[in-house]
Amino acid sequence: MNWSWSFAVEILPDLLEHFLKYTLVATVLGTAVAAVLGLVFAMIRFVRIPVLAQATTAFIEFVRSTPLLIQLFFLFYALPGMGLTLSPMFVGVLGLGVHYACYMADVYRSGIDAVPKGQWEASVALQLPPRTTWQRVVLPQAVRNVLPALGNYAIAMFKETPFLAFITVPELLHTARDIGGDTFRYLEPFTMAGLVFLAASYPTALLLRRLEGRLAAY
Repeated sequence: MNWSWSFAVEILPDLLEHFLKYTLVATVLGTAVAAVLGLVFAMIRFVRIPVLAQATTAFIEFVRSTPLLIQLFFLFYALPGMGLTLSPMFVGVLGLGVHYACYMADVYRSGIDAVPKGQWEASVALQLPPRTTWQRVVLPQAVRNVLPALGNYAIAMFKETPFLAFITVPELLHTARDIGGDTFRYLEPFTMAGLVFLAASYPTALLLRRLEGRLAAY
């Protein structure tokens, strides 16, 4: 099959539209869910809340030991049989968010462990409430230390959004496949989709690397 620049330019607006409406939105919302839920998981395990800490650890290990695609299939195809039907986009955001929250939880925990012991002792000496200790002393330092690692997981999530095509979300890869099916030309749509992913992820990776270097200087 010969490459056609005119066809590639013609389909690019459609690819970019679905990239912005679905791929990018799923990544941003999924990252937000993962960042918040991962922090909750990390704090539960760090303070060792009885029963809840063990249940959280078991859940994290289960999610990390099963493929993301299987989890998406379960949420989208199995839950309706149990009486719970969710929209494809909601399932995509939920699946991505929960899956990566289980990885971010360990990142957060490493950041919390890295906070010097003297910071905790100073908080106790000043009689700071636990909530203030976490909000003003521990978490700002922990998050700053692990921010590049969290960004790397966000990029990894972005590159796994094509899995959402399997649950009918019309994201970038799904759109490229539809264009190929309608025109019987697959070279241009899949190539352009790959270039869009590259154009979005590579600069972000460079920014994260620069951010990591700046944070290491402090």
